[in-house]
Amino acid sequence: MLLLVGTFLFLMLVGVPVAISMAVASVLYLVFFGVAPDIIVAQRMIAGVESFPLLAVPFFILAGNLMNSAGVTGRIYSFAVALVGWMKGGLAQVNIIGSVIFSGMSGTALADAAGIGTIEIKAMKDHGYPIEAAVGVTAASATLGPIFPPSLPFVIYGMMANVSIGALFMAGIVPGVVMTVLMMLTVAIFAYVKRWGSDAPFEIKQLLEASLEIVVVFSVPLVIYLLTLTGLSVNASVGIALVLLLAADWYFDFSAVMALMTPVILIGGMTMGWFTPTEAAVAAVLWSLFLGLVRYRTMTLSSLAKASFDTIETTASVLFIVTAASVFAWLLTVSQAAQLLSTAILSITDNKWVFLILVNLLMLFVGCFLDTIAAITILVPILLPLVLKFGIDPVHFGLIMTLNLMIGLLHPPLGMVLFVLSRVAKLSVERTTMAILPWLVPLFIALIAITFIPAITLWLPTQLGLIR
Repeated sequence: MLLLVGTFLFLMLVGVPVAISMAVASVLYLVFFGVAPDIIVAQRMIAGVESFPLLAVPFFILAGNLMNSAGVTGRIYSFAVALVGWMKGGLAQVNIIGSVIFSGMSGTALADAAGIGTIEIKAMKDHGYPIEAAVGVTAASATLGPIFPPSLPFVIYGMMANVSIGALFMAGIVPGVVMTVLMMLTVAIFAYVKRWGSDAPFEIKQLLEASLEIVVVFSVPLVIYLLTLTGLSVNASVGIALVLLLAADWYFDFSAVMALMTPVILIGGMTMGWFTPTEAAVAAVLWSLFLGLVRYRTMTLSSLAKASFDTIETTASVLFIVTAASVFAWLLTVSQAAQLLSTAILSITDNKWVFLILVNLLMLFVGCFLDTIAAITILVPILLPLVLKFGIDPVHFGLIMTLNLMIGLLHPPLGMVLFVLSRVAKLSVERTTMAILPWLVPLFIALIAITFIPAITLWLPTQLGLIR
């Protein structure tokens, strides 16, 4: 086991990509120790991606790319400006609200940072904000993408831990709200200390229009419920409500109602049992195509082709990491790594809260070096037996793991959001890192709250009957 891990770390240190490092270390371990036939590499790689839930990965990635190419991000930004742009540090608040909305469509931090983050950084820079402030708040808000449903890390974790992906999606809503509030409070503190002003005039008309869009979105489920009380079937009620919504949107030309409807459709469909989380990803793609080709007519064949090729490239890299990590994780399992870790931790403590502190430290460290998908694929088989032994709900643990690994995306040496924002803002990695550091504070506060107050995570899925 030490040779396997040592080879992997050595290859990482000399600059070999994560997936290739895991694959090479696994093959060398099999060749030299002969713990299994060589053909097991191919078998485990195929088994690692031969999963129905993993079909959600390319579809959620495609949905995010289609939303970007359809210009929906611009509409989300305009809506957020009307809603909170008048506050002190207005564009920083807009940055956070925009990320909350976009997270309901993309499911990844990278899509958020590269999509709406590009618009937000440019706008903040043009309004006189220091580039470091723009990068910092964009990085912090990008972590909301995988916490609010839908979420690609939740899909991978649910598959590895054999946990309901729908329960994980619902479990992310309240923690996402907590993180949003903490980030907005952080912006308010920065605005007070650094004397940031508002970036849009306070116009009651604009605020009411933005508030009306929120009311319209939330009224859709209410209308469906009222229609069912008249004796109509649920399907007919939903059809009528959607027709009324489309008519209202076409007549009033709302800025972001249709974009705001994306998470409502996905969460509502899963809650009502119309589709699984995997099928929800397909629904997200269909909705994105409807917005780009029919409602807004901003999508062209060239932009559709670009979104498709970007999806193919991203999906290939994600699934290659999953295949390589599957072999690596299997070898760690057969080499008794889980038992050794279990023995080591149980010799230190038998208290689940101390265990969670140790696991948080471990995952924060791992997040410095491993891609999110690879870390989940490797760590879940090792840590899950301990999680169950300590009586920790695996859904709760999934939120803890995901947030830890999201924080890992923000700092060197392998923080992908860090590198994306460094390129977008044309800042050195060192300056980008320093810009992000103050914004880690609300994320760590959220991590502590989510870790030690399980009700934050488990209340909603329990109320919906997804977990007991």
